[in-house]
Order: sequence, then C-alpha cells, then structure tokens
Amino acid sequence: MNQQRPLALVTGASSGIGAVFARRLATRGYGLLLVARRKDRLEQLAAELGNAEVLVADLSAASDVRRIEERIVAAQNLDFLVNNAGFGTLGRFWQADVEGQDLMHRVHVNAIVRLTHAALRGMVARGRGNIINVSSVAAFLHNPFNVGYGATKAWINSFTEALHVELRSVGSPVRVQALCPGFTHSEFHDRLGIDRSLIPRSLWMTAEEVVERSLAGLERNELIVIPGWRYRLLVGIYYWLPRFVRHAIALKYGSLRNRG
Repeated sequence: MNQQRPLALVTGASSGIGAVFARRLATRGYGLLLVARRKDRLEQLAAELGNAEVLVADLSAASDVRRIEERIVAAQNLDFLVNNAGFGTLGRFWQADVEGQDLMHRVHVNAIVRLTHAALRGMVARGRGNIINVSSVAAFLHNPFNVGYGATKAWINSFTEALHVELRSVGSPVRVQALCPGFTHSEFHDRLGIDRSLIPRSLWMTAEEVVERSLAGLERNELIVIPGWRYRLLVGIYYWLPRFVRHAIALKYGSLRNRG
C-alpha cells in the first residue's frame, strides 16, 4: 500500500453503509483499511478497490479491538476513521439475551471509544483528520423493543458532540460527525427480520444517499447529520414535543409492536 497516500479506516466495511463509505473514500484518493468479521466480503471489496488492506476483526472482542488500535497508531498517514460497525436487537430489554445486549454495547460504545482515542492522538498531533461515528435516528427516540440500541446511539451523539467542543477548545481542525440515518436499504434490517413492506417506501433511503449526505455535511463542518428531509423534520418536531407527548407516542408504538 502506498504510504504517501492518506489512509481511511472503515469498520463494518463488508456491506451496506460501510462498503459505500469505502468506495467513496477510495474515489477521493484514500488508501483503505477495511475492518469487519467477514473475510470473504472484505477480500472481494479490497480486490474491487485495489488499494486496500483487509483487517478481519470482531469489535466485540477486546483482543481484536486492541489489534485494530495498534494498526491505527502505526498508520502515520491515517486521515479518516469511520466507526460504522454495529448491529441491532429487538425485544423487551428484560426479556432479551443479556449477552447480546452486552456485545452491542461493546461494539457501539467500547470499540468506538478505543478506536477514536487511538486515531485522535495522531490526528490532533498532525493537525488534520476526520472521524464519522455512525449513529441513528433512533438516538433521538425512546421506544420500547429497542431500548439498548437507542441508548447506545444516543451515547454516540453525546460523545461526538463533546469531542467536537473539546477539539474546538484547543483550536484543532480535526472534524467529527455523528451520522444519524433512518431506514436504509442494507442487510441491517434483514438480520433483524424486519418486514420492509411494513415501512412506508418514502422513509427508505439507499446507503449511497446516506453516505453522500454525510460527506457533504462533513465538508460544511456539520456535527449532527440526519439524511433525508423527512427524518430531519421528524426529529425537529419530536425534540420540541413535551416529554409526556413523546412518551405517549412511544407507548403507542410499543402497543403496535406488541400486537405484531
């Protein structure tokens, strides 16, 4: 791999939003470090991009996270980090498998903490860099059946915003962003077993649309990026509703899910 070319590391790069980020950044001249669990998918993408290194890792495993941290620290030309790896769960929190909840928090919280810390050490010292943490519209909601998922995504938003303020406090030009997509055509919802036909077609976006909106927002130094005007309107209205109204909406959602 060309050591002079700036590097971008993308987690969850084997499909969906992560794979699209890898392709878009490759077209912008970045060399790629591709991280995911599925070696065959990563190797296919690496062959397509031509200037990519495959790093097979499970970010719920501490030993794998440490290995990726070490690779980040060794990459003196790392200029971009996309923390995209993640997964969802459905079901009431107290009935869900607690091991699954624990794994989700490791990937959405612990891995992001450690990889971002490793990347920022070099980026701040070099005076350049970009970090995108993939969150979700679920970060703004408090719905039954995905309590842990929404909570971890809300943490991502809070963490990213605090980093943004801290970087500004020392005059660092390093940019950070929390990307909050809604329903996106990818394998994410398929793995959850969600019937796409139950979601209005107008609410679905492609991974390409999400990534393009993210990168455009980064150029404008947008901290929180919510792709799609419908989702921006939804979040804007929801934010101003009294808490009891928001809870009533969440309870209605929960009752519909319960009947389903």
